[in-house]
Amino acid sequence: MFYVYLLQSIKDKGTYIGYTSDLKKRFKEHNQGKTKSIKHRIPFILIYYEAYLNKTDARKRELNLKNNGQNRNILKEKIKNSLNS
Repeated sequence: MFYVYLLQSIKDKGTYIGYTSDLKKRFKEHNQGKTKSIKHRIPFILIYYEAYLNKTDARKRELNLKNNGQNRNILKEKIKNSLNS
């Protein structure tokens, strides 16, 4: 199983999108500062994830969310509405 996930920084409220085959391990690594590009933004909370059967589909979805602002904004709006319910 592969996962596309969305983290939110508690520090600056910014988000981070990634993919992994081990969601628990990757989330822990992010909060331990092992991801250089975002370690200055820790701590993070996991606010969303999707599961995929293969790596290719997960990677395509991650890139779609990172490179398509409209799709990313639609997802963020759905998450926001869900959290406010």
